[in-house]
Order: sequence, then structure tokens, then C-alpha cells
Amino acid sequence: MAEPDELVGLFEVAEMAGVGRTVVANWRNRDRRFPAPIADLRSGPVFRATQIRRYLKQRKKHMVHVISTINLKGGVGKTTTTVALAEFLSAEFRKRVLVIDLDPQTNLTTVLIGEERWKSLNDEGLTLATLFKDALRPEDEAAHFDLKKTLQRRVSPVNDVWQVDLLPSSLDLIDVQDRLASMPSGRFFSNNPTDLLRKAVKSILDDYDYVLVDCPPNLGIVTLNGLRISDGYIIPTIPDVLSTYGIPQIQQRVKAFADSLGEEIAEVGIVVTKYRKASTVHMNTIRRLENDSELPVVLPSYIPEANQIAASAEFVGTGTLRQKYGYQGQYDTFRSMTKEFIELVQELA
Repeated sequence: MAEPDELVGLFEVAEMAGVGRTVVANWRNRDRRFPAPIADLRSGPVFRATQIRRYLKQRKKHMVHVISTINLKGGVGKTTTTVALAEFLSAEFRKRVLVIDLDPQTNLTTVLIGEERWKSLNDEGLTLATLFKDALRPEDEAAHFDLKKTLQRRVSPVNDVWQVDLLPSSLDLIDVQDRLASMPSGRFFSNNPTDLLRKAVKSILDDYDYVLVDCPPNLGIVTLNGLRISDGYIIPTIPDVLSTYGIPQIQQRVKAFADSLGEEIAEVGIVVTKYRKASTVHMNTIRRLENDSELPVVLPSYIPEANQIAASAEFVGTGTLRQKYGYQGQYDTFRSMTKEFIELVQELA
């Protein structure tokens, strides 16, 4: 064990923390509290052991978990799952949550703040589309993205939800993503287009316990921006062939992207959505997913197909989550799923 005034490298820091070196590298890249090195030697950076110990104590007190939700197929309940996780994390588990909506369909944004408020923000340029548009402006032109004004605080229409904040999306992200693809860069656009979101939001991430990033149904540059800041990802899916077909592609692409960064983006799990107990296809698909050791773990709570869950996508004020999601077991399933999610995410720390 390192002495208090000893200089330590990344390997020793990992030993002190009881984690792998990849985890320490992620902390250093993403956590602004991580101590600056005393020197950068040929063998790597070195740090004062006292500063590292102080950092590790702070980290035990609070650590933000950043998780993306992704599926290459639309209509699988991705947005509903993200909103429910945010609301249950806040109302039932008293967590501070930030939701980042990167999906150009803006469904998550309108569920949390309503179409009227979204349209007003969009007209004023107070969405994440402005952040990406700034990257396409000439270098001598001033940036327009204002994080403080764009961040919408306490956005859920459910009274019981304690703190869910939102960075809203815009339909303009469709055009922006196509234009970003023409920027000069390497295989994973590593020269800067995938780093835009991280640079913009890193100053506020530590204000939250959980950050949920709703990604578009593709693996383009905007999605890679979401993955760039993420510790891990979940895959909401209907348990049928078409909805689950792209899971291995997601795994391969995310791993390749993470490897290009020298970091790890963990597979948190698969969330089964729109589940029909009487469906043989659903039962057989779940069995296949659970028995395939190459796929992420399947969360034990399956979200049922129900009219009230579908209706939860509307921006309607309610007093409690039970009123919003349903009394016939839906609320209990969402709560159980959220608890399972928390346990899986905490294993990444």
C-alpha cells in the first residue's frame, strides 16, 4: 500500500481503489475532481498518494452514473423506459436525475415538458441541436449554445417526482447529424465531433446521481456523443426477432468505439418491453436472450404491454407514479425494474 507522500502511477491508483486500470482511466477522463498529475513520465502520469486518497474518499460519498439507452429499431419502448427510469429513480429512490434527449424524434422531451414548452425552447434555439450546430459554424463565429438556459429543471408532470432535469432535443438533430458526418476525422470521428456533448456538459454531471442519455435508433455521430460520456448502456427491446436482431451489432460497435478511446462502456443489460405473457414468440425470444452468454444480462422484470403504459407517453399531470403507469401491476414492475437497474449499475463502480 502506498505511503501518504509517495508518488503513484495509474497501476498503483487502481490498486488503492480496488478497481481495474480502465476504470481509473475513465475517472481521469470524466471526473473533473480527479487530481492533476505531478509529472508525466515516459511510463505514464504520476500522482501524490495523499491527493489520490482524498479523491477516493470524495468519490465514495458521491459518484454519478451515466447510462445510455439504445436500440437500432424504433417503437421498442426505449423512450418510455428512459422516462420511467428517470421518474422512478427520483420519486421512489430519491436520486437526482438528468435526462439528455439526443433522439431527433423529441418524444422524451415532449413527455417531460409538453409540446408547447418544447416548441418555445426550439424556437429560441435552447435545445441540444444548437450545441451540434455550433460545431458546424466557422471558427471565427461565436457559439450560440447556452447550457444554463437550455437545462430545464424539475420537468416531470408527476407531482411525486423529486428532481428530474432535462436537456431537450430537437427535430433539427436529423439534419445536424448528416452534416456532422462530413467533418474531417478518423474512423470514429475522434478528432472532436464525438466529444462535443462531453465538453458541453462535464461541468454539471457531478450535480446528479444518474444521467440517462436517450440515443437515436442508429449508431451515428450523435449517438456516439451519448456513448462518449456513458459508463454503460441498456437496450430496451420487444422480445421478438426484429427488435432483438440488432443487439450483437450494438455490442460490437460500442466495444469498437470504446476500444478506440481506450475506455470501457459496459453492457448493463437488456430491458424487455411490451411483453405479452400469452405470446409464444415472446416467451421463446426471452428464453433465447437469457440463454445466450454473448448477450447482456436480461433484467428479470419484464415491462408488460398495457394501454396505460402507452398512455404514459402523453404529457398529463398526475399526483403519483401509480396513477401514471397503472394499478394492475405496471407500477410494481417498473419499480422492480428500476431497483434491478440500480443494482446492475452499481456493480460497474
